[in-house]
Amino acid sequence: MRSPESFIAVVDDGPPLRVMLGRLLRLAEYRLREYATGGEFLASLRAHMPQCAIVDLHMSSLSGFEVQSRIRAANLQVPVVFITGSDDDALERTALAAGVRNLLRKPFSSDELLEAIGRAIGSAEDLYG
Repeated sequence: MRSPESFIAVVDDGPPLRVMLGRLLRLAEYRLREYATGGEFLASLRAHMPQCAIVDLHMSSLSGFEVQSRIRAANLQVPVVFITGSDDDALERTALAAGVRNLLRKPFSSDELLEAIGRAIGSAEDLYG
């Protein structure tokens, strides 16, 4: 269930994608915060805990995998939906080995993204109450 203070974090170093995802999420009645780097997002977690994070796997500073690793190391319960433009088959195996359950390859549809967010949030609620 969405509470007034809950939001979705969008973490991507590409401004056009952040804008597009922002429009989509606002239309779906989500609140959001946008971050240009994984470091910026991680630094915000003390003050702003998202209901879910959409994180690009390939960013110029921290990768999506590194962001997830640091979230886990801090023992935070932030469900993550990863997005990538890569079509590398080995990425799927690497993602599964890292515990990734929600990976979308660009281009993805609005419905695919919203379904992945719903699954991520639902899984987190099941795990963490």
